[in-house]
Amino acid sequence: MTIPKRPPPTQDSHSASRANPSELPHEATKALPIALLRAREALMSRFRPMLAEHDFTSQQWRVIRLLNEHSTLDAAQLAEKAFILPPSLTRILANLEARDLVTRVQCASDRRRYLFRLTSLGETSFQKIYPDRVKIYKEIETYFGKRKIALLLELLDDLAQF
Repeated sequence: MTIPKRPPPTQDSHSASRANPSELPHEATKALPIALLRAREALMSRFRPMLAEHDFTSQQWRVIRLLNEHSTLDAAQLAEKAFILPPSLTRILANLEARDLVTRVQCASDRRRYLFRLTSLGETSFQKIYPDRVKIYKEIETYFGKRKIALLLELLDDLAQF
């Protein structure tokens, strides 16, 4: 995974770093990292049961989704895009290969490099799960609203650039 470089500090960020400790949130539940984890858990609590029904973990599903979207990726690309540490990804890929959902092929231009892609069974699994995934996203959209989701995604993308 590559971590984006921080932009140079602005006047606002300097003053924020010197903020009076009494102005910072005292309750752990009001801290940004905890709030982000709480929101992630709320979302994942909707997806985990559906994925478990199909015998997938959330990390395995991220790999399947990415390979469906990009056709072929190498392990480094998968690790970066799925936010999975390489040792964990190795185990996940081995599991998905053993289940005949993913296959590895040697790169023609660099024989040291392997590319991963979905097998026909992997593609079928993706198509089978897709309607359940869409249903959950529609429930989230109904609850939260399209406008708020778009704004939240924009703000999270901005925060990820920090």
